[in-house]
Amino acid sequence: MSKGKRDRTAQARAVVAKQQAAERRRKVTLWTSVGVVMVLFLAGLVGYTVMSRQDDGKVTTPTAAVDDGTAFAIGTGSVVVDVYEDFMCPACGNFEQASGESLQNMAEANKITLRIHPVAILDKYSNGTEYSTRAAGAAAAAAEEDKFLELHNVLYDNRPEENSDGLSNEKIIELAKSVGLTSETFVNAVNEGTYKTWATDVTEKFSDRGYNSTPTILVDGTKLIGPNDTVPTSELLTQTIEKAAG
Repeated sequence: MSKGKRDRTAQARAVVAKQQAAERRRKVTLWTSVGVVMVLFLAGLVGYTVMSRQDDGKVTTPTAAVDDGTAFAIGTGSVVVDVYEDFMCPACGNFEQASGESLQNMAEANKITLRIHPVAILDKYSNGTEYSTRAAGAAAAAAEEDKFLELHNVLYDNRPEENSDGLSNEKIIELAKSVGLTSETFVNAVNEGTYKTWATDVTEKFSDRGYNSTPTILVDGTKLIGPNDTVPTSELLTQTIEKAAG
């Protein structure tokens, strides 16, 4: 092969090699860019998912709530009576008829501190309307306007039967007006479910504390039950409170 031909061949090979090197660099740059984009996309997706879950699971705890945000207190007496109730619960309705007024009178006289815990364990008995959760949330909204007990009482006076749709938001708002709850803030809280996640949270805490039925009544932290695991009578409740007061 002549020297000129060898030079041309070498030049051709150099050009090819240069082109191949450039192509390799282009591919590396391309895949690096793709990788960076994918990482950023996944990071954004994870961040969005986390934030979405945080937003969905955010608990708006009423400022009026006590006992780790689970209850609303009436009175300042030395004996603490805790009552866990579901607004659809028939046994709770019976308990309120038998003992509610006397407990509230003792609380208002500061003989006891009455802490009422609205929980939602009977949603499955309201045909998908989640009445127990909605009612508990409405009670929380009422507590923010210092009207918890008033709404609590009127909701029990109008307690719906199990396996019904429960009271609609419109009916809850109507009943609330009858006890002086007329603010736009309250209405929006009911309609928008402001305290829905709170109701779920307090119900989970109820379960975490080892309770599974309503009404559950405690006097100074000790669960009180009647004979054969029945709801305590008004007489038993009064006797237990008097004994605790010394």
